[in-house]
Amino acid sequence: MSDIESVQDQRVKVKAMIERHKLVENLVHRQGMPRHDIVESMVQQNNFSELRRFLEKLDFAAIANILESLSITDLHIIWPLVNEDRKEEILLVVSDSVRVELVSDPKPENQSMVIRVFDLHEGRLRQIPIYNREDLAQAKPIWVDLVTPEDEQLEWAREIFGVNLPNPKELTDLETSARFYEEENGEVHLHSAFLLERENESRNVAVAFILNKGTLFSVRSEELPVFRLQRLRARAQAGYVSEAKDVLLDLYAADVEYSANALEDEYVRLEEVGRQVFRSHMTNEQAAKILTAISVEEDLNGRIRRNVLDTRNALSFLMRRKFLSIAQHEDVREILRDIESLDGHTTFLFNKINFQMDATVGFLNVNQNKDLKRLTVISVVIMPINVLAGIGGMSEFSMMTHNIPWPIAYSVFIIGMIAIGIMTYIGLRHLEDSRIKNHRIENN
Repeated sequence: MSDIESVQDQRVKVKAMIERHKLVENLVHRQGMPRHDIVESMVQQNNFSELRRFLEKLDFAAIANILESLSITDLHIIWPLVNEDRKEEILLVVSDSVRVELVSDPKPENQSMVIRVFDLHEGRLRQIPIYNREDLAQAKPIWVDLVTPEDEQLEWAREIFGVNLPNPKELTDLETSARFYEEENGEVHLHSAFLLERENESRNVAVAFILNKGTLFSVRSEELPVFRLQRLRARAQAGYVSEAKDVLLDLYAADVEYSANALEDEYVRLEEVGRQVFRSHMTNEQAAKILTAISVEEDLNGRIRRNVLDTRNALSFLMRRKFLSIAQHEDVREILRDIESLDGHTTFLFNKINFQMDATVGFLNVNQNKDLKRLTVISVVIMPINVLAGIGGMSEFSMMTHNIPWPIAYSVFIIGMIAIGIMTYIGLRHLEDSRIKNHRIENN
């Protein structure tokens, strides 16, 4: 019980410090004092220093627990304050949804990603710091990861390793025959699509893989959670990878796992949509929101299906060309079995999405029929009144009532019109009630 209370106290304390930071920041920002920017910067530094010192006292699990309890806005306030040396260990224990949010942060437009180079050290991936061309030339990596590299960095890798690396800005959807091939010099090229799912969007990101002389090169235009997670696992577990092809297969396996997690989240969201669909009444505005939500899930489901299909094609290519060892063949078969299980889930979700969409459209049709029914009733009630109104406007009516004062004649005429309209409405209601009663009797 004391541990639970301690965790709860830590959450409350961090949230209170964040709220205090926001409050002070807003107060300082509204003050029209001299040297406003300097004062605001000092206040921020003081608040951040307090938060940073508190986080340094906590272990990895405690920080992960706190991060999982925060909103997205607060999450991005806290994460930069965590020591860089501790971030990777925290990402290993934090939940998938929080990890995706943290590792998928868009980089500033004026900042270029560096080349990430990894070699094997004591059975683990070890990142080699690269600051210039000489550092890259001295490295003996098994994996070179390039994320939005500058043209100069891309040229370094081409010249030093003698490999034909594509520009990530030019990666597009290609025919299958052009995405998986082997060049005469032994380079193996694979162009694959990896899923990127965020809170407000989902898309497939093109990634180019090149296997050349025992080194894996990966080139893409943005960071992906799958790659970050793979680096964390390989660096934390000894023997997780032993060569470049292991890294490639594990990236594909992690992508399938990521797709499975996305499907699980989609199940949850569709269940929530289903609870809204299966109500006794739904307005047109509610139906429009539900159709939008269903369309988003249908798009995500299609992207997941395309993603696993692309992964299957890449793995099949590697198996057909006999690039893999016996153990790696078994790993590929296991990944393919996972993909087959995902195919069943995506098919089920497609059927579920279509059913919910049909049900929502049915509600719209029911609402439209109700509107048409009201208009029909109004038209039927008004019809005899219109006939009488036409008669009342004729000259013959004036001749028939010339001995009666016109206020009395027209007052009686109007009362008669109203009475006929009421009688018509009552008659329609009686017919409707009789129809419903007969329908119930037939059903029973």
